[in-house]
Amino acid sequence: MFETLKEQPADKILALMQVYRDDPRPEKIDLGVGVYKNAEGVTPVMRAIKAAEKQLWETETTKSYTGLAGDPAFADAMIDLVLGGSVARGNIAAAATPGGTGAVRQGFDMVKLANVGARVFYSDPTWPNHLSILKHMGLEQVPYRYFDEDTRGVDFDGMMADLAKAGAGDIVLLHGCCHNPTGANLTQIQWQEVVALLQKTGATPMIDIAYQGFGDGLEDDAYGVRLVASSVPECLIAASCSKNFGVYRERTGLIMAVSADSARQKINQGTLSFLNRQNYSFPPDHGARLVTMVLTDPALRADWAAELEEVRQSMLGLRTQLASELQRLSGSDRFAFIGQHRGMFSRLGTTSDMVDKLRDEHAIYMVGDSRLNIAGLNTQTVPILAEAIIKVGI
Repeated sequence: MFETLKEQPADKILALMQVYRDDPRPEKIDLGVGVYKNAEGVTPVMRAIKAAEKQLWETETTKSYTGLAGDPAFADAMIDLVLGGSVARGNIAAAATPGGTGAVRQGFDMVKLANVGARVFYSDPTWPNHLSILKHMGLEQVPYRYFDEDTRGVDFDGMMADLAKAGAGDIVLLHGCCHNPTGANLTQIQWQEVVALLQKTGATPMIDIAYQGFGDGLEDDAYGVRLVASSVPECLIAASCSKNFGVYRERTGLIMAVSADSARQKINQGTLSFLNRQNYSFPPDHGARLVTMVLTDPALRADWAAELEEVRQSMLGLRTQLASELQRLSGSDRFAFIGQHRGMFSRLGTTSDMVDKLRDEHAIYMVGDSRLNIAGLNTQTVPILAEAIIKVGI
């Protein structure tokens, strides 16, 4: 029967990674893959994670299953980190998942189980895997305007006009912070206006928060998700630990379902456990246990927060350096948006032809929509990138 299968489209980012590996030029620069790298080009194991791993190795006595929803202590720790007491714990159902992608998938599965005809409104652009998963699941996708190609900021008027078309039974997919792929984020006032619109339309928000701590800090990055969760009757939140804890390969995430009362929470909790059982039974525990240890041990948490702040400041420094270098070379402020964006990514807002020229002529790799990973740079490669951008005529 397998002769009926057709070749699936290649993931553009993964394909780009392979082309980069095959490029023999020693000066090549990888700004495509969404992984944090330090100045030496290494994705390090964070100090607190390493210390927790050592403790776990010495004290762990079993590899038996956890519950279908994972270790409740992990859910408690992550809910505290993301929501910070903005919603009563008794109103939140949660389940551990294989990474943030698993959380997104389980969230969409819950949506489909509740309303097979739900429309999912997504920012244009959004993380490509959002759309791939939605298409695979057969959920209707509706884009809303988000990125202004002229200002490289948020097209907020367009966004609000499009989201006004969503209604009860629809999902509004939002990025909690550090928008991927653009780096352009909502202000706190804009978040307040989005919440007011959601209250008016009755649409259900689903927030994907994968970069808490990478933008303006752990607390400021959580502003939007906390405001939404505390202001609407129900919402979904997909949280990832890959970036801010550096546990990419451990596949550590959490899906949360916030409801208006504890009675509904019980049904939501049972639903999330059921969905885990259908997809992979028990979620992975190693990364979740390390994250739990870090968040519940004061010394480990303080060290983790300090290192995370070092990472954030490093990316901000690279942004400032790149924006300044481009201003010097171009004699204009047209690249100032790079310094205003937050998180790992910025979208240059240029054509795929220009992106190809950067790759072919300068060995600089970024995604075809001109998303570049700021964390793929260091202080030595920033001037190289800036000169290449000007030379190709962006």
